[in-house]
Amino acid sequence: MKRYFNTEGQCIPENHYMVRLDQRIKKIKEQYVEQGSYFIINNGRQYGKTTTLWALEDYLADDYLVLSMDFQGITTEEYQDETSFTNAFLKMLIDAIEESKSDLKDTAPLAAFLKKSEAALLSEMFYELSKMCKLSSKPVVLMIDEVDSASNNQVFIDFLALLRHYYIKRSKKPIFHSVILAGVYDIKNLKLKIRPSQERQYNSPWNIAAAFDIDMSFSAGQIAAMLREYETDKRTGMDTENISENIYQYTAGYPYLVSALCKILDEKLPGYEKFAYDKNVWTNKGVSEAVKILLKSHTPLFDSLVKQLDMFPNLRKMTEDILFQGKQIVFSSAEKSIRLGCMFGFLKESNDQVIVANRIFEMYLLNLFMAEESLESEMFRQGQNDKNQFVTDSKLNMDLVLKKFVEYFNEIYGDNDDKFLEKYGRKFFLLYLKPIINGVGNYYIEAQTRDARRTDVIVDYLGEQFVIELKIWHGSEYKERGEKQLSDYLDYFHKEKGYLLSFNFNKKKEIGVKELKIGEKTIIEAVV
Repeated sequence: MKRYFNTEGQCIPENHYMVRLDQRIKKIKEQYVEQGSYFIINNGRQYGKTTTLWALEDYLADDYLVLSMDFQGITTEEYQDETSFTNAFLKMLIDAIEESKSDLKDTAPLAAFLKKSEAALLSEMFYELSKMCKLSSKPVVLMIDEVDSASNNQVFIDFLALLRHYYIKRSKKPIFHSVILAGVYDIKNLKLKIRPSQERQYNSPWNIAAAFDIDMSFSAGQIAAMLREYETDKRTGMDTENISENIYQYTAGYPYLVSALCKILDEKLPGYEKFAYDKNVWTNKGVSEAVKILLKSHTPLFDSLVKQLDMFPNLRKMTEDILFQGKQIVFSSAEKSIRLGCMFGFLKESNDQVIVANRIFEMYLLNLFMAEESLESEMFRQGQNDKNQFVTDSKLNMDLVLKKFVEYFNEIYGDNDDKFLEKYGRKFFLLYLKPIINGVGNYYIEAQTRDARRTDVIVDYLGEQFVIELKIWHGSEYKERGEKQLSDYLDYFHKEKGYLLSFNFNKKKEIGVKELKIGEKTIIEAVV
């Protein structure tokens, strides 16, 4: 069987090209399992949690009796009451013991208890579990995947409470050496299957859990190591260091997104005429095309992202403020919307600020918000009407795009007050630009330079990049500083020409487009 990039379910090294997890699972064993910790691996969807658990199970097998379970195997009906849950849990546990090939010679004691006590209580079950752990010659590690599928049920809260009770008493009552839960929701704050219409208390019995601080994302170096294995098999001639860095810049190492881009590059792009040869696929242009394909895809990860924004309006508003207004929000895990966004995996903390987790999520969210806005946007319609005049011989005339935007912006919005223009001006430009490049190009907002006054938009159109700085005017000194910043930023992209769109609230401003020279750089400045 030939190896391939996998985006569905568990990744297996023998079958799939994947980032090696040896160092990660070694750290988990040394920092958590060996210390007898109870903890949860809590990350966004498709973040490699299940693959990590499977790898960890194999890694621990020599030293521990590892019992691995998946709570997706317990039905809604089996969560209805204590005895139904106990019954289902014990059946699943017996299967786990048999699959582990443990030195517990058989599962007869637990099976006998299950048969004898079909209406057993949780407390009775834990008494039997304590005896089982005492009989085992190895410390017992319990792993439960997809644990948050149970977290909206009182019986599960009671189950955690008994785990906590035995954890505290384990010097006198034998019980699991370590318990590892995995899921999206943070079980420490249990009642977190939040319904926006209901207020719930966060009185979790899981306050014994150790903080899990191991980074589950992939570094550019880890991606490069995976691509070197692929290159050994395929001989594409790619520059693995450059391509891995480019993939990392788009994904920030989000495991599913890394695999998804690589899968598109490996399986889809060779079918495109302009990528007919392998040497054309694994290039920066190829990565850009793969991003465009991924953003148009209907994936469970993107569906989940949209679902959470719909469920939590405050989270949605905060995300829009970050993207369109450059609003800087101080990170605090105590703030509900921030905590939720980070828990779901599409927000994160950077330098004490809240940011969108990666460039692909930014681009997807921008596309989503723009699609919704476009239904009522006059500026979007103008861009749609004008788009054919901006492209000649497959080249985008960005100078003309800015010139036309200035004309329409002042015509449509020129009479609005400063606060309105400061809040929505940048969004209007993105709405005008969207239909012009739609289907052919992409754009993203550079997270590192974005703030309430400055937004850098990077447009990629058929392999050509345009750097556009959107500025809120705050005096001549600020303008000069902005020109210098843009000039420096052009150096980073190895560009000789850039664009500066100034939203100027000075009554004596000169509306229009002009060309500036800053050193050896050319800057096209548009003022509205």
